[in-house]
Amino acid sequence: MAGILQDMIGMGGMTDQVVAMDLLISAKSGVRNYAMALTETGTPEIKATLTKQLEEVIDLHEKISTYMIEQGWYHPWNVNEQIKLDQENIQTALNLP
Repeated sequence: MAGILQDMIGMGGMTDQVVAMDLLISAKSGVRNYAMALTETGTPEIKATLTKQLEEVIDLHEKISTYMIEQGWYHPWNVNEQIKLDQENIQTALNLP
């Protein structure tokens, strides 16, 4: 574990970006999972609960996306910029000790 933390410390400011991207991916997964669960639910009570959870995870996804866009870490509407950023991040990761 210490080695992993040491590698992350070497990433400098990229650590926040990596954590934010992980949260964004998790939120997207949550949206998918809640939506699927809603199609399988059997009672109105469970449907209401899952709907509430889905709305909350959609809101979380929006907040994470907005934060990442404001930081310049995510370009969902500009594929060329996102590819350029992804390539820079790959190079940074490959150059870590």
